[in-house]
Amino acid sequence: MRRFIFAVMAMVLSLGVASAQNYMVVDSEKVFKSLPEYNNALEQIESLSQSYQSAVDAKFKEVEDFYNSYVQRRASLSATSRQQAEQMILDMEAKATEYQESLFGTDGELMKKRMELIQPIQQRVFDAIERFSMQYGYDLVIDIAANPTVLYYSDRVNFTQRIIDSLK
Repeated sequence: MRRFIFAVMAMVLSLGVASAQNYMVVDSEKVFKSLPEYNNALEQIESLSQSYQSAVDAKFKEVEDFYNSYVQRRASLSATSRQQAEQMILDMEAKATEYQESLFGTDGELMKKRMELIQPIQQRVFDAIERFSMQYGYDLVIDIAANPTVLYYSDRVNFTQRIIDSLK
């Protein structure tokens, strides 16, 4: 019986402590999209991505053209020539794939440019959120843009617009 009463009291106390925490909700995606420099950075990245994709497509088109040419001449080639041509096709394809990875991979040029353009903006936004939450005494910040499991929140705890205003 004592254990039961102790357990109930512990539960009530923990609920009291949990409800005393001060939290806020922010939609970081909305904050980022409100910043012209973020939108400009995204446009630059998209433009760069399209030019890189055109270059990659050209490399793979060369491979495809060489392969089609090989298929047409294959019957007239010796076994050694066929083997050399097939190896050349494989090498060309590997180089095109390597080139694609150098541009679009996790350590590629596009990712480096993205980090260069976006990371300072992200840091500025995160710093603003941290300053705001510290200034107004919030213990927890929930980003509703990045957390698809948030099922409900009150507009009373949504401070997205105030964060946007503090960045201007």
